[in-house]
Amino acid sequence: MPGADGAGGDCEQPVLLAKPETFMNLSGVAVRELVEEYEAKPESDLIVIQDGTGFSAGHAAHSCAAQFGGHNGIESIIGALGTQDFLRIRIGVAPDRTVSDGQSYLLAPLRKAEFASADGILDTAEEAVRVILKEGPAAAMNRFNRKEPGQED
Repeated sequence: MPGADGAGGDCEQPVLLAKPETFMNLSGVAVRELVEEYEAKPESDLIVIQDGTGFSAGHAAHSCAAQFGGHNGIESIIGALGTQDFLRIRIGVAPDRTVSDGQSYLLAPLRKAEFASADGILDTAEEAVRVILKEGPAAAMNRFNRKEPGQED
C-alpha cells in the first residue's frame, strides 16, 4: 500500500485484495478484522473501493478522509475503525437510464447487457489502485477526480 508520506512506490510490494462476505452495511466488521490481523494503519495501508451512483458508470473519483456521503458501507467502516482517514476510490455505477430507487438498482442482479460496462468499471478501479500504489494518492486524485460534463460541485 502507499507509504505513510503519501508517496507512491514500487508496485512489487505485497497487496491484499479483500471483498467482505458480510452485508455491505456491515463492511466495517470485516475491514476492522483485516486491519487488526495485518497490523495495518488505515491512513496509509487501506484503500476502499466503493460504488457511487452520483456519476456515470466507469467514472472514478479518489478521495482522502471524506465523509461517508450516505454510503452505509463507508459509514460502517468509519464506525468500526474509529477513523475516516483512509483512501477511497468511488467508482460510478449510475446507469444510462433514469433510476428512481438507487438502492434497488444497486441490489438488483446485472443484466447481460451490463456485463461489458461492469468489466470496464472493474478495469477503472484496478487502474486507480495502481496509480495510488505507483505514483501516490495525489497523482490519483489529479488523474481521476475530473468532472464529467454537467456534473455539479
